[in-house]
Amino acid sequence: MPSALKPMRYGHTEGHTDVCFNDTGSCIVTCGSDGDVRIWQNLDDDDPTSFNVGEKAYSCALKDGRLITAVSNNTVQIHTFPEGAPDGILTRFTTNANHVIFNSDGTKVAAGSSDFMVKVVEVTDSSKQKTFRGHDAPVLSLSFDPRDVYLASASCDGSVRVWKIADQTCTTSWPLLQKCNDVINAKSICRLGWQPGNGKLLAIPVDKVVKLYRRETWDSQFDLSDTFITETLNIVAWSPCGQYLAAGSVDGCIVVWNMESQKCIERMKHEKNYTICGLAWHPKYKQIAYTDTEGNLGLFEDIGDEKKSNDKVTSTATKDYNDLFDGDDDYLSGDMIEPQSSPKTGANEEDADDDDLKPTSGNFRRAIIDEDDNSLDIGMIKANSNLLEKEDDDDDETGGFPALPPSSTQQPFYDGPMPTPRQKPFQSGSTPAHLMHRFMVWNSVGIIRCYNDEQDNAIDVEFHDTSVHHATHLPNSLNHTMADLSTEAILLACESTEELASKLHCIHFSSWDANKEWTVDMPKDEDIEAICLGQGWAACATSALLVRVFTVGGVQKEIFSLPGPVVSMAGHGEQLMVIYHRGTGFDGDQCLGVQLMELGKKKKQILHGDPLSLTKKSYLIWVGFSAEGTPFYVDSEGIVRMLNRGLGYTWIPVCNMREHCKGKSDHYWVVGIRENPQQLRCIPCKGARFPPTLPRPAVAILSFKLPYCQVATEKGQMEEQYWRSVVFHNHMDYVSKNGYELDESAKSQAVKEQQELLMKLFALSCKLEREFRCVELADLMTQNVVNLAIKYASRSRKLNLAQQLSEMAVEKASELAAALEDEEEEEEDLRKHLNAGYSNSATEWRQQPVRNVHQDQEVEDAEETDAYEEVEETPEVHKERPNPFSKGVASVEVTTPKSIVISSGSQGRMNPFKVSSKKKDPVVPSANVLDTMSKYSKKNCSSSSRAVNKQSPPVIKPLIPKPKSKQISAASFFQARAPNSSEKVVEEREEKAGNESHEVKVTAQENTENRRPKTGFQMWLEENRANILKDNPDLNEAEVIKEGMSRFRLLSSEERMAWTEKAKGGTVNDSAEDKKRKRPTADEDEVKKNKEQKSEDSNLSKKPKPLDQSANVKLSAFAFKQS
Repeated sequence: MPSALKPMRYGHTEGHTDVCFNDTGSCIVTCGSDGDVRIWQNLDDDDPTSFNVGEKAYSCALKDGRLITAVSNNTVQIHTFPEGAPDGILTRFTTNANHVIFNSDGTKVAAGSSDFMVKVVEVTDSSKQKTFRGHDAPVLSLSFDPRDVYLASASCDGSVRVWKIADQTCTTSWPLLQKCNDVINAKSICRLGWQPGNGKLLAIPVDKVVKLYRRETWDSQFDLSDTFITETLNIVAWSPCGQYLAAGSVDGCIVVWNMESQKCIERMKHEKNYTICGLAWHPKYKQIAYTDTEGNLGLFEDIGDEKKSNDKVTSTATKDYNDLFDGDDDYLSGDMIEPQSSPKTGANEEDADDDDLKPTSGNFRRAIIDEDDNSLDIGMIKANSNLLEKEDDDDDETGGFPALPPSSTQQPFYDGPMPTPRQKPFQSGSTPAHLMHRFMVWNSVGIIRCYNDEQDNAIDVEFHDTSVHHATHLPNSLNHTMADLSTEAILLACESTEELASKLHCIHFSSWDANKEWTVDMPKDEDIEAICLGQGWAACATSALLVRVFTVGGVQKEIFSLPGPVVSMAGHGEQLMVIYHRGTGFDGDQCLGVQLMELGKKKKQILHGDPLSLTKKSYLIWVGFSAEGTPFYVDSEGIVRMLNRGLGYTWIPVCNMREHCKGKSDHYWVVGIRENPQQLRCIPCKGARFPPTLPRPAVAILSFKLPYCQVATEKGQMEEQYWRSVVFHNHMDYVSKNGYELDESAKSQAVKEQQELLMKLFALSCKLEREFRCVELADLMTQNVVNLAIKYASRSRKLNLAQQLSEMAVEKASELAAALEDEEEEEEDLRKHLNAGYSNSATEWRQQPVRNVHQDQEVEDAEETDAYEEVEETPEVHKERPNPFSKGVASVEVTTPKSIVISSGSQGRMNPFKVSSKKKDPVVPSANVLDTMSKYSKKNCSSSSRAVNKQSPPVIKPLIPKPKSKQISAASFFQARAPNSSEKVVEEREEKAGNESHEVKVTAQENTENRRPKTGFQMWLEENRANILKDNPDLNEAEVIKEGMSRFRLLSSEERMAWTEKAKGGTVNDSAEDKKRKRPTADEDEVKKNKEQKSEDSNLSKKPKPLDQSANVKLSAFAFKQS
């Protein structure tokens, strides 16, 4: 029977991995750099038992139900086997131990450490220790003499020593190895071994040969080598019978020699040429389990099974059997690709009843055709005959023996890319589920910890902001393994057991009723695999490839299918993001897809299962949203990516956390992300991928950095800063489109910062004579800053550039005008639509259509000051009707971040659920944001346009008495409406007020038709125009008005009022109307003044200025400094 090599499988994370069999050989035990010990029933075991022994496990040994591990906290620990329960610490070193071994009867353990020491400890009484000092560098490996007389050790100091255990003396020493200062720099870990049984020979891997030394004389007996070995040997291992010696090299070769003939009988090459760092022989069968430095586990079977007696039979029988099975080629080619081990692997082995070695995978082989002793396995006959011919031709073939050479009826071996094991589902911000103390979730709201030990099985919930909710302690009787936390609820889920279904449990602590908890059982055989919470909803993804959505109160809502098994989910506000397996990845890559949907009133899907970009050979470790609602995810290579809504929903890498790590094995564990300010909140983990629960980890803040080229140069640095600012402020457009409150000052600050960077880049390009680049940069600027660039270009004597920029400025102005006209048309359509059954009060769209930019500008500027008057005037109608239940009340108190603006007319007909403004964003080129901002904000503030513009905060502050409480205002919506009752009330009040409403309408009409008398601002401008032109001789008419506006705003409110009164006093019509409209008592006047002040303040705060005076001054100073 030929030797067989089974495909390797992923066992641990990248790093040194060790392997051993248990005493009976029924299972394989591995440990790795993830700190886990895994117990595999066989290589096909998809669910190995796993328990954690520390942050990193360097070596393991197993005997008599005791598992010894060398871990990164500098201890050698004992665990019971197979339970994995901690059973004490055997010994400690000042640094970590690199190798641990049992002696032949399991009574002693030897450990070698990086602090140059070797210790031998009694297993039953750890106080009985012997220390061996003499090495001058870290100890690499150890081997016990089977007779318990000697102990061999290899070290980074280049020597291999043999110690006498009884008196702790060094018997002999050979300078065989290359010297180095640490284990990670060693060319070989030099795992040496004594021959089992009598301990006659000591095998030491030295470069490309294995040297064998004779016991007692310590002479070199002979060397074993093979032309197949091309790199340094790393490890040797003796078969339990002592007849065979296996060796593994740093480039993935495994060779086996027969010690009697000293000939190489097996050669095998690792499928990816990774370093072999663990070899273990099966205690009964001729199998070798091996591990590599990437954490993979493999099995090499049927070693040295050459049944010489049957050679002739098999070769002569081949032809006849080929003829016999001509019609059944499918069986041979499909099922006989690679023979699996048979329980009877050697002539001298009688045990045939070990279940763990029976064929388990249909891909490799069907069971033997017939159980009869006389029957022959056709695949075996073919394989043997071909192998034997090959052996006769060339015994020392350097390519090694393939397990099954292709023949006419067999497909050749698959030698292409190997499929990657699929990543298991996980909750972002959680640590592995097998830990006794773990984080179930750590996010921007709080932390949920789970304790599962002898004393307690409980869950602790802690909130970062205790005003949201106090800390909570919950029992964990259902053994919940998943959790999520929001400002409304705690969501928990557990897997199903034999008796109980998988459950979703929600604690809705923000509920105003008494019943705050609900639980939902999943259907039979459906397990919850991932959960998440949003605003007002919860969702879970299940093993049936379904996503189930619930309200936070427990109502079942939508269900939809996923195209593949879920990996993780995240929720924020109305957004739900689901990551799942799109297909099978190859060569270490995962193949993931992402769906992003909005579960608000208008349910829509944003990302339709698009492929998720990951770094090569990495997997997903965190997925979530920033505090502002932008999707982010992080892969195992530390690359953080965010959704760039400004470039068609693409993903952009914004940080490489590996750049911030000091050591290769250090990582950052993400807990939250903010875009304004730009913060990546994470926990540094030294030598691990996740933090322990105790002591409480400290949160670090990392900065973002886009991977632009040449960021060391001034140009590259400014480009990176500019685009990072653009990308990280995209959320503002999304937020304003969706009707949330928006901090306009932050937006204007961001635009200002971006324009300053563009101006600096422009100046740099000017210096470098890159005029075409200057024009490209100017295309990104706002109109104001383009004007500044024109000045800079002309001062720098670049007249051609100044000309190009002037043409661009004209284009920008015409684009802006076109955009404004489109906006007006949209407003007109909307007004017509809303006029059905509604009358427009003076505060709704009553403004003249735009004719051209300059004219519009003048009208706007003239209206600016009247905004203050009109905002006072129009609510005068309501001042004498303080009844909050009246249908004339023009707004509702804002209670949620999503403000609903309810407009009503003097007719009093109103629909409380109607959102009055559905205006779309004006289609304005991004370069004109600053330039147009003042216009939009002016419109918003003036009475001539009170529709909610999406670019301004949708919070209306009415100048009327507010309802007593939210409940009252809500109740007023549902009062039975007697026909025309409110109209009557309105009419009576209008009569009392002397037909004020009508006159206000007329006034507003006249104002917007531009037939108004002079305003205070116009009078002020006439007097101060000369001063403005004196300071800024280059300004055209529109710019003079703009500059005048900014100066007029700087005046105190008293001065502005004086100018306004002066303007009113100078006009007979206006003063007459004023007398009609306003007869304030002293008290009313005081109230009016206060309200006016508030109105001015709110107007000012809502008006992001294009670039305020100081910014203009700064930029121009910067621009002209050089010239």
